[in-house]
Parts: sequence; C-alpha cells; structure tokens
Amino acid sequence: MKDLSSVLHSFKALEKFCTDEQFKGHDPYDGLNSKLFQTIPFLKKSRFFRLAWIQLFKRLPVNLRSLVGIDKLHNSKGIALFLSGYCRLYHQNPSDESMNKVVDLADQLVDMRNKDFSGSCWGYPFDWQARAFFQPKNTPTVVATTYAACALLDAYYITLNGSYLQHARSACDFVLKDLNRTKGEGDSFAFSYSPLDSSVVYNASLLGSRLLSRVYAHTQEEELKIAARQSVVFCCNKQKDDGSWAYGDYSFHQWVDNFHTGFNLECLSNYAANCSDSQFDVFIQKGLDYYVQNFFSPEGISKYYNDSIYPVDIHAPAQLVVTIDRLNRWDEYGDLVDRVMRWTIANMQTEQGYFIYQKKKYWSSTIPYMRWGQAWMFLAFSIYLSNRNDKEN
Repeated sequence: MKDLSSVLHSFKALEKFCTDEQFKGHDPYDGLNSKLFQTIPFLKKSRFFRLAWIQLFKRLPVNLRSLVGIDKLHNSKGIALFLSGYCRLYHQNPSDESMNKVVDLADQLVDMRNKDFSGSCWGYPFDWQARAFFQPKNTPTVVATTYAACALLDAYYITLNGSYLQHARSACDFVLKDLNRTKGEGDSFAFSYSPLDSSVVYNASLLGSRLLSRVYAHTQEEELKIAARQSVVFCCNKQKDDGSWAYGDYSFHQWVDNFHTGFNLECLSNYAANCSDSQFDVFIQKGLDYYVQNFFSPEGISKYYNDSIYPVDIHAPAQLVVTIDRLNRWDEYGDLVDRVMRWTIANMQTEQGYFIYQKKKYWSSTIPYMRWGQAWMFLAFSIYLSNRNDKEN
C-alpha cells in the first residue's frame, strides 16, 4: 500500500476508539454474562439453552446486550494483543508515552491472571458453552494464557522487568502440569484447550508449543523444548495432503477456516525459530501455500472458509498480517497483505474508527467487539506500519 499516511490515519482512528473505551468491550461469546439469563434457573442450568443463548447474541446483527444486562469488560487476550501491539510500536518509535502504555497494560495483564493453578494463567470473563465443553468464567485456557504470556515476554524485551519473564515461565507450568494430553503416534500428544476438557484443537495445542518454545529460547530448559516438539509432531501428523488442517479431532470440528490456519502456521514458525528445528519446514511451506491460495480473493477479500467467502470476519485479515510477519515472508506476500489491508479498511472500518465484526453477503454485523476485532486489528496495524516504515527507510 503506497500511501502510508492513509493507513496511519485509519490506525489512529482505531486507537482513539479503543482508548476512549479504555480497552473494554463486548465479545461474540459473552452472552451468558446476561443478568437476565442468570436469573432464570432452568435456562442457566441447561446445556442446550446456554449454547443457544450464546449463539443468538453471536449471530444477531445488532447489539442487544445492554438490554439484557451484559456489561463491557476487559478481556485478558484482548489486553495481551494491545500490549503486543504497543510493544511493536515502541520498537519502531520509542517514547515515554508508548513505554507508559506498555507498562500499564503489562501490569494490568499480570493483575488479571488466575492464581489457582500450577502457574500463571488466564481465561475469559464469561461462562462459555461450546459444543465440546462448558467453561465457567475465568477458566484458564491455553489460548488466552499463551497470548498473555507472550505479550509479557514482548514487554520484558522493552522494560527488562524480570517479573514479566517470571510470569511467562510460570505459565509454562500451567501448560505442562494442568492441561490434559491426548496421545498420538510415538511420544507425540496434543494439549487440551483447558484443564476441564480433553478436546483436541490443533491451533490450541500449537499455541502451547509456541509458549514453551519462546520461554525455552530464554531458559534453555530441555523439558520445554521436548514437550513443545511432541505437540508439534502430533499436529503436523494431522495436516492433510493438500496442506490444510481441520479445526480439530471431533466430528463437528472438521471445517477448514482462515485464521485458525494462520494460527497453526504462526505457531509452527515460532517453534522452529525458537528451537532451531527445521524438520517441520515442509509442513509450514505446504500449509502456507494452501493458506494464501485458498483464503484470499484477488481483490483482497479474506474468505472465512476454504470453500466460501462469506462471512468476511475481521479476525481473518488481521491474522494474515501476523502470519506473514511471523514467517518473515513479506517479500513474497507483501502485495497480498497490501490488498487485504486496503480492502478491509475500505469495507470494514467505520467512521467511528472501529472495525465491524462480520460482513455477510446480504447484511453485516457491525458490533465493535473489542477482543475479537479491535485488538486484532490494532496488532495488525502495528506490525504492518512497522514493516512498511522499515521498507521505506
């Protein structure tokens, strides 16, 4: 994208919206926080009604949450994404203001941790009923924990505050000791999504590998490297011949989508770099080929599924920027990222600065979800602007 000033203007509008909201917001999956729902015993005790209620608010194109008592909240994963974004901006243009943002968000993230497990860990501020499991509010997950711990590592590089590194190392104890494991071929295994389930979700297990490998790069503890590799082997064994991955092992997890594919590639690349292990490069390349060839249209639309454009979900274009950056493939795919960013800004950013949730064929969901949309696009902008500034200079 040649005109960086327009991109910077879009970013500043997004940042203003997020800071005005103090990084609080609603979430696609926060329906069970409804004060109304919680007052009706037969609803809140029913798996069917919990799932239906969440899906109702997730799918509605208008935001009715205030009518049923769902408050805007901070989300640990959202705060982590904002923190990583501000760290990237600080590296590009160090200032007292950006340093203060880094420290404030890092300290807030530390305060949000769950202290009831083997190590520092993080979850979501709402009960969550999925098809595979039910998780009470603040149940720690490998996903939220990895993003939080990796963001604290990003902050450690800038501040040299040893406590941030200690919390990241502590999070590895949560991954190693509290998550369940599903055995694969040989000594490979998959980490569970949380301590309360035994589901096999490939991107979740790989996020565990990503965290272990990043901390291994600091501590050189073989235990971390070995466990990270065993999870990587399991998930690479699940890659299909065409380079794709289903979401997970369950029969109802067999879809192939855009941003979870990006997660897999990002995590595999992080593991390979942190552990100096090139054995999985062929899986990364095959997965990357599938990713760029199947999930993005020539004009820059990010397809949700491998076989359908709609819905265009704001998560997908943001993850493209992150994936290409983590794989260090800007020279090959920079033009693709430019097209995707251009289309996304033109079609999914509002006059208020925030990005809408999903654009569908005949209508759109314009709800400004903070974690799902704004935090991801904030991180994407920080990476994109950093890369393009480096290229111009």
